[in-house]
Amino acid sequence: MRGGHQRQGVALHGPPRRPRLPHPPFPGLPHAAETSGPVREIVGVIRGSVKIVACGRKMPRQGGGGTRTHAPAAAPIYTKVGYILGLRVLPSHRRMGIGLKLVKRMEEWFGEKGAEYAYMATTKGNDASLGLFTGCGYSKFRTPSILVHPVFVHGLPVPRSAAVLRIHPADAEVIYRRRLAATEFFPRDIDAVLANPLSVVTVLAVPAGCAAAERWPGAEAFLAAPPESWAIASVWDCGGVFRLEIRGASRLRRAAAAATRAADRAMPWLRIPSVPDLFRPFGAWFLYGIGGEGPAAETMAAALWREVHNTARGAAAVVAAEVAEMEPLRRGIPRWRLLSGADDVWCVKRLAEEYSDGAVGDWTKSTPGPSIFVDPREL
Repeated sequence: MRGGHQRQGVALHGPPRRPRLPHPPFPGLPHAAETSGPVREIVGVIRGSVKIVACGRKMPRQGGGGTRTHAPAAAPIYTKVGYILGLRVLPSHRRMGIGLKLVKRMEEWFGEKGAEYAYMATTKGNDASLGLFTGCGYSKFRTPSILVHPVFVHGLPVPRSAAVLRIHPADAEVIYRRRLAATEFFPRDIDAVLANPLSVVTVLAVPAGCAAAERWPGAEAFLAAPPESWAIASVWDCGGVFRLEIRGASRLRRAAAAATRAADRAMPWLRIPSVPDLFRPFGAWFLYGIGGEGPAAETMAAALWREVHNTARGAAAVVAAEVAEMEPLRRGIPRWRLLSGADDVWCVKRLAEEYSDGAVGDWTKSTPGPSIFVDPREL
């Protein structure tokens, strides 16, 4: 997704972040570097976008509003940020300062749009990118983990203790704004994210037998009297933007993966977890907006992940997610280490001299929260 997350390498098919759709998932401004002379050649390109996200929280006043262990949600503090979606320079023109000039030009555009911060994401092993951006004044900010799991031919059993519901985007928006809006990088235009054609579905896991499982009351009534534990997540179809392919894998690894598929075809009743063919272009589903509450929230997250896995059969080869290091629901989201590879590094830089809200101060110096909201439009 953001470059190679695998030792043997993950190749992108189709221009990343430019979907073959009438309306792109995340509008942005491109800048290009061209050679001079009679024949002009584009030797570098950078794309960026500006949005409003949560950068902190205001704790609610004491005195009511909570039910059982469900305290009133903190109010978000928003700021305007510029995101650098991609920087590319032709190998023949690297080490000429082109990347630096493109970054500076993009930062100028961010400033014109009123952005207080600029940030970018890359993988931990991308020393060239990290060196360029730290040299431009960016500092390492957050290091979320990438969790990738293959989609098997056979469905996985959903725990009987949980019921998984598919809810309308309008209900999902209400829950996200009431319970996750203060999460770092939560986009204020979450309604636009959920309404995007690439956002497949939002799933909500609740204890089996609870009132919401028997009959969905709507988001407002659900939050007024929530079950003891619940979890929510939405699904983004990355295959509508680009396809992936694992390259450089050994013959032994390819043969082992093929053997699982052959064994499953020969003996389907054994329900062998056959590994999909990841050595040809494949699609991926991305789980975003992961959150929940209650002592069994992790179990609820595991249930909704299995439901997403089962739904992805025939539509995607892997289900992926990106979560903060201390994400409370992390253990409910399985991953294969061979597929997950290196974690991301998010770097940030303060552009504005003044702060929009004194309660946050300099966001670049804030301590990480337990969760982070990964905007799927930035993949």
